[in-house]
Amino acid sequence: MVNAPVRVRFCPSPTGNPHVGLVRTALFNWAFARHHGGTLVFRIEDTDAARDSEESYNQLLESMRWLGFDWDEGPEVGGPHAPYRQSQRMDIYKDVAEKLLAGGYAYHCYCTTEELDTRRDAARAAGKPSGYDGHCRELTAEQIAGYEAEGRTSIVRFRMPDEALTFTDLVRGELTFQPENVPDYGIVRANGAPLYTLVNPVDDALMEITHVLRGEDLLSSTPRQIALYKALIELGIAKGTPAFGHLPYVMGEGNKKLSKRDPQASLNLYRERGFLPEGLLNYLSLLGWSIAEDRDIFSIEEMVAAFDIKDVNANPARFDLKKCEHINAEHIRKLDVKTFTEACGPWLKAPFAPWAPESFDAEQFAAIAPHAQTRVTVLSEITANVDFLFLDEPATDEASWAKAMKEGSDALLVTARAKLADAEWNADALKNAILTAGEEHGLKLGKAQAPVRVAVTGRTIGLPLFESLEILGREKTLGRIDAALAKLTA
Repeated sequence: MVNAPVRVRFCPSPTGNPHVGLVRTALFNWAFARHHGGTLVFRIEDTDAARDSEESYNQLLESMRWLGFDWDEGPEVGGPHAPYRQSQRMDIYKDVAEKLLAGGYAYHCYCTTEELDTRRDAARAAGKPSGYDGHCRELTAEQIAGYEAEGRTSIVRFRMPDEALTFTDLVRGELTFQPENVPDYGIVRANGAPLYTLVNPVDDALMEITHVLRGEDLLSSTPRQIALYKALIELGIAKGTPAFGHLPYVMGEGNKKLSKRDPQASLNLYRERGFLPEGLLNYLSLLGWSIAEDRDIFSIEEMVAAFDIKDVNANPARFDLKKCEHINAEHIRKLDVKTFTEACGPWLKAPFAPWAPESFDAEQFAAIAPHAQTRVTVLSEITANVDFLFLDEPATDEASWAKAMKEGSDALLVTARAKLADAEWNADALKNAILTAGEEHGLKLGKAQAPVRVAVTGRTIGLPLFESLEILGREKTLGRIDAALAKLTA
């Protein structure tokens, strides 16, 4: 049972294309907030000027909107804890760092990189933990003056307690970290810039976040943050420590964590291919969670109603593109035809469509759409499925031509053309015409229709042939068979 009011946050860095693992994290936070009637805070962690960009920031907002995520506080919405971009909160972090120093919770560290490396190498050689050894923990005023006289700069380190830290992870249960494995850590760089290790928990504290749901890769930093929260509570900055839940890794091929370099990791790929947000989110929700053992297809509203963070599996989740496509296809089937037709719009014009704009016929597309809807996996496939309607001549795949146009195909096409020319122009009559043409040549319907399909559409696989011929029309159908015959007999 979760006590209200729930406050969760999604806090990405604007560095390049959003990653599907990031989207999964956003989804679980959003669903958790909506399930409990809580608040989702959308915060931008943009303190890394070398990597962050305004373009990526705008892309993040656009991606959230496309996915259908609404947020209660954050950019474009505002809220009582504004601003929600870390780059605009630097004075806050500076003030907190000064209070931590003044209270003895943090200290200046003057160790050089070379000194740190030397001591770490020695610790490893001795079989000891190689984290920071606390060298500057208890410097005297004289030692500090000496370092500063040498011109040394210092970072600010947080002073970790010399005791084990235990907390209950919402996904993994009770976890304990021994002090030798969680040494003092940096919170402010030598140039005064605050580090993630400070700004993230400070923002969570000031924004009164109650639950932190984030990736497993951040688990090792949790005891550090819990210790920092204790200090922030004692300083009157935080009201309490949030509950933590660490979501399982999303794995790619070869049992490796799915990285930004993996092609299937980019959210933009799915938008460009024409995935529905509902289909993509349905699949991503299955990466560590399920609504029921025997059910994979459900709406986002059903997920919100059923979502419980305690049901998330701690084991790594494997990303399966084929299953993602299958689930998306099922969501496409669920659309009403009008919505499907409208959703296909971007792929029916430049730069995706290979036909001239004036060649597109909306009535023909409306007629073919119900047949296409049962066959496409992603919306971008619509272009190749219907291009035969709007091109002057079919975009013939030569491999398909060679596969379909066997010996005797010319004779079959002559007979089929004659039957089609005399037939009523509806799908049933056209099917019967090709069936009888095939029988005259000792061929079943499947074999008989293959040369006709390639002659008219350019491909061996496509939408239902007879409905396609009906929509294409008598004149174009017969003209394309004539062109195929001319090619065969040339």
